[in-house]
Amino acid sequence: MTEFASPQHIAHRTSAAVDAAVGAGRDLGLTVTDSRVLHDLFSVVVHLAPAPVVARIPTVLPHNTGLDSLAHRQQAELDVTRWLADRGTPVIPPSPLVPREPVQRDGFSMTFWQFVEEDRDGEPDYVANSELAADLHAALRAYPGRLSFLSSAEPQFVAESLALLEKRPDLIGPADLDRASREWQVLEPLVSSRAAFEGVFPGVDLQPIHGDSPPANIFAGVDGHLFADFELVTLGPVEWDLAAVGPDFEAAYNRGAQRNGLRTLNEEVLKFVNAVGMLRVIATLTLVPQLPVLEEYLKPAVAHWQAMPFAGGMTG
Repeated sequence: MTEFASPQHIAHRTSAAVDAAVGAGRDLGLTVTDSRVLHDLFSVVVHLAPAPVVARIPTVLPHNTGLDSLAHRQQAELDVTRWLADRGTPVIPPSPLVPREPVQRDGFSMTFWQFVEEDRDGEPDYVANSELAADLHAALRAYPGRLSFLSSAEPQFVAESLALLEKRPDLIGPADLDRASREWQVLEPLVSSRAAFEGVFPGVDLQPIHGDSPPANIFAGVDGHLFADFELVTLGPVEWDLAAVGPDFEAAYNRGAQRNGLRTLNEEVLKFVNAVGMLRVIATLTLVPQLPVLEEYLKPAVAHWQAMPFAGGMTG
């Protein structure tokens, strides 16, 4: 059984990621004398001071994510955010001081972003952010790049994680795992096939979307709010970006959608994305050995899933 990472191991992983980012930044011509970690959970985010550049280095990754597949995802994020920034959408843009492409060094794959000073005085307003998410969707509709259908659902990760969890009763009990596996049999076909999704939800349009809850990924900069963290950018229904947010947030999004001339949220699609999102939570339990603190974050979500109807009320 895989042991949980110790605090010493996590500290070493963070230090190695920072060293890799500093070395890569210097190789790219940046002056880096005072690196500072801004965030450390799934990724290490480090300001390569005094350069106005932030490096983001994913460190806690699914078992099936290699450097090449990670770099492919990172390039999509860089492409989308550069395109949005060029058109005036408020995003944290890729740094203009280095090539806009992922850099691999010392076993890490990293991206480089423009440093933005954070406004630390206020608390996030997630209801307001949900309305702003409709502005982002309106901007993304014209994105010309190719994106895979619901890649942010990570179906391979979910399927393989459910198999791995058979050997981890310390992370999830057999009854819950059996339920999750049966739910996945219902939901997986609609996640993995655009044609299957469109057959069940005819008339629900698909478009480029953020992929990872934009209401929770709006950065409060001193000069205004900026959309951030497009690591899971994908093609899908807009409901995916509002999964599991609740009625008040859904109503706020609908106000923003109407203001932008977009359709409002479809209740049946919300049931689907909420159910898939819960199974991604179950799959994420496999990351707990890499990041033990994650277990406490996931417990409330798992309890919520246990109280939900089977597969969100879908029967296949």
